[in-house]
This record gives sequence, structure tokens and C-alpha cells, in this order.
Amino acid sequence: MLVGYISTVIKMTILEVKDLKKHYTIGGLFSSKYLVKAVDGVSFKIEKGDNFALVGESGCGKSTIAKIIARLIEPTAGTVFFKGNEIFHDFKNKDNIFRRNIQMIFQDVYASLNPRRTVFQIISDPLKNNKLGNNDAIFNRVVTLLKDVGLTPFESFIYRFPHQLSGGQRQRVGIARALSLEPSFILADEPVSALDMTVRTQILLLLKALQVKHNLTFFFITHDLSVVRAICNKVTVMYLGRIMEMSPTEDLFKNPSHPYTQALISATPIPNPEKARQKKKLLVKGETPSPINPPSGCHFHTRCQYTMDICKKAEPELLSIGKNRFASCHKLQNS
Repeated sequence: MLVGYISTVIKMTILEVKDLKKHYTIGGLFSSKYLVKAVDGVSFKIEKGDNFALVGESGCGKSTIAKIIARLIEPTAGTVFFKGNEIFHDFKNKDNIFRRNIQMIFQDVYASLNPRRTVFQIISDPLKNNKLGNNDAIFNRVVTLLKDVGLTPFESFIYRFPHQLSGGQRQRVGIARALSLEPSFILADEPVSALDMTVRTQILLLLKALQVKHNLTFFFITHDLSVVRAICNKVTVMYLGRIMEMSPTEDLFKNPSHPYTQALISATPIPNPEKARQKKKLLVKGETPSPINPPSGCHFHTRCQYTMDICKKAEPELLSIGKNRFASCHKLQNS
């Protein structure tokens, strides 16, 4: 099993999110207006060298947070600090520094690659746009990156187009492009979900090797808990725009605390049929509520088997439940 990379130097906070909110107004003109709270008061810290995972059902706000961190959209409220600088104000006149430090690996890598550009052009474009070297230096940098991501011999790939590559090869090109500007922080949005199982393992091993070589910090967005357990050292579980639980990865899998986390882990398939039959199933009832009209109090109370009266009325705070562990649950806080 892969383990999270732990830096040998003193740990420092590389990214901090404080009370982040993103609300959208939908409707209008000929229909009523509704407020969708895609992200509703989220706070967390990521330390240098971490493999930080953000998990949860579709629509819980994971990708919205990633877009805010990448400065693709602005938050309704709250702040995000990168290396101590507030990303929307302190980097206002230093946009190229920010962009070079934070890069993305996309889920649909084929859609993210320009089909009219060769592999060389795709990887070299960021270098040329930032004027990082002459033609010879840029060519050598592209060759080095292709070798780093396992596309060797480089002559076989450097002038191909995306449609001439397999899914795994395209993802390697996407990773090489993300590394071209020597970032320190990588946003990985479902980086292996579109790949078959054998290629997934290869890409995860590659990311781990690149993390050590380039001293990277990863922010993973994923639905796949097996990926989380294999590569991440910290995990945050979200539900309808709010954080349900935060924990070191192994602690979370050995002893999930929040009922929603328990249900997610319970739903994870087990390859061994005998162990699968012995596994206790914890199924949640009903469907995920609409984000347009979320439940009052704890958003999860309509599907939770431990619901109490207070759950319907008061939103639970994210409080400590153990060493480096936090959860938003009245049951845990009153026990």
C-alpha cells in the first residue's frame, strides 16, 4: 500500500481555507429565485507535503472549492491563503507567480488537451507563455518532463497528437503539463477515475514518485475511497456544502466517526466474497436532499439513523473528537 509522503522538514501550512462560502442565485424573470449554497462555511488547512483528499457525493461542493482555490471563481464569503498570502488580493499584481505555483490535473484529460496541438506544443505552451527559456531550453525541459512521467523513448511521443495516445498516456501528458512550471501545489480532480484499474495503479505510483522528486503537495478530489486510502494521508468528508468529518486517513478507515462517513466506507466494495458477506452494512435512507432547499440543522439528519431532536434544529459545529480528528455531529459531541 502507498503511504502519504511526510516531509522531513518542519511542517508548514501551505494552504488555509477560512469559513469559505459560495452561493449561487438561480431562476429569475419568469420563475422564482432560489439560493444554492454550494459551499457553506468550510475551513481546513493543508500542510506542505500533504496528500489531502476531499470526498463526498456529487454536488457536495468539492469541485467548487477547487475552482475557488484555482481562482477560476470568486467566493461569496471567506478567505483562502496560499503560503500566507490571500489569493484574491495579495496576488492581484503577481498573477503569474500564483498561476505557476498552483496547477491542475483534470479528470477528463482528453477534453483538457487541445486536439490540434502536439504533445510538445501542449507541454511547452506554458513555458513559452511565461518566457521561461529559449527554444533549446524549452525543448530540453519538455524531454525531461516526458521522461519523468514515463513516456519513453520521448521520440515516440513528443510529436503525437492526443488522439494518437491511450488514456493512460494522455493522463501522463496532462501531468507533465501540470509540472512544466514547477508548481508546489497540485489540484488533482478525479485524476484516475477515467482509467482502468491497472493504469490507475501506475498513475498513482507515478504521482507518488513525482511528489518526492518535485516536493509537491496534492489536493485530491475523488469519489474513490480506495484511491484515498492508497495515496492520501489526510481526508475531509463533505455533504451538501458542509464538512462532516476531518481525519488522518488510516484513523478514518479504522474507526469512522460520523454516520455519513460510516455509510460511505460501508458502501465500498470488498473483493473477497467471504469478507464482503461478514461486513456490516450501514445503508443511508432516502435520497440526497436538494441543495436548493437543504434540511435545517444538520444537513444529514434526514438520512441518519441516529437523528435526535437537536439535529433537526441546530447545525452542529466542527469540533475535536480526538487527536487531529474533527466531526460535525451532535451525537458525537454529546456522547
